[in-house]
Amino acid sequence: MWYIVLNRTLAPSVSNGMKGIIMNRSDGVRVKTSDAMYEIVPYVMPKRYDASNSITVDIDLEKIQEYIRKCRAKGIRMSHMAILIAAYIRLVSQNPLLNRFCMNKKLYARNHFCVSFVTLKPGCETDTVSKVYFDLDDDIFTVNDRITEAVDKVQNQGADNSTDKIMHVLMAIPFLMRGAVGALKIIDKYLTLPRAVVDASPFHTSIFITNLASIRTDTIYHHLYEFGTTSIFVSMGKPLRKTYLDDEGKPYERKVMELGIVTDERIANGHYFGRCFRDLNKYLKDPSLLETRAESILWDPDATKEIKWFRK
Repeated sequence: MWYIVLNRTLAPSVSNGMKGIIMNRSDGVRVKTSDAMYEIVPYVMPKRYDASNSITVDIDLEKIQEYIRKCRAKGIRMSHMAILIAAYIRLVSQNPLLNRFCMNKKLYARNHFCVSFVTLKPGCETDTVSKVYFDLDDDIFTVNDRITEAVDKVQNQGADNSTDKIMHVLMAIPFLMRGAVGALKIIDKYLTLPRAVVDASPFHTSIFITNLASIRTDTIYHHLYEFGTTSIFVSMGKPLRKTYLDDEGKPYERKVMELGIVTDERIANGHYFGRCFRDLNKYLKDPSLLETRAESILWDPDATKEIKWFRK
């Protein structure tokens, strides 16, 4: 197994006129940008907690709940999380830098899109993390079906997923846990983990989401994990009524949900993130825009080779 991992990782790759060894991974393709800042910043901020930026985005809950009611009238059990994930997928399909990650001071474009989210197990206060893969042209109904299937699998069956199984193996041999986790971190940083491990790891994800509204808790700014490749973490807070001012300066109230978003600024600059969050609100104000598949997908312009999309 070790030979296979090393052989696959260190293979030379020559593309786009660049000569030399390009270190690609099982979960992504190396990015080489002409913007010197993107190349320098990971050396100035080598850790994700160095590069974490936080922002609160208020989303109009009244518009979302109106859409959910329309779906239920048609017999569709639509969820708030499915709408958020569908909107973010559409966002990534047109803004590929959001699907980048930084590892060992180098930028990579993911060869997949997946979401990790916390799910409570039935009959107890413990939870698990579900991880679901999507295509970037998925419509909102496809997204909702996959999310519902993942949640139902945990809540109805109480079955362990691949993440739980790995945890049980590590806990079964406590004196090996530190060494095993340390080895995974080293391999992930300097080489690449096997695809099977990446698939089971909730920390190797395009976006991590926690729904605190389900436990009636305000939003938080959740830290980005140093292990893995998570570049964006979103927490969904409980519903609130907030006062705003209209264009004429008159106050009005709206029912909103606060999103606490933490990003790794090494993958994109503030202007890029700001524009993306404005577009995200556009989809959340009118989720019907997500009912059809994306007409086109923009791929990372700085990937050093063609991205072979991984589907699970």
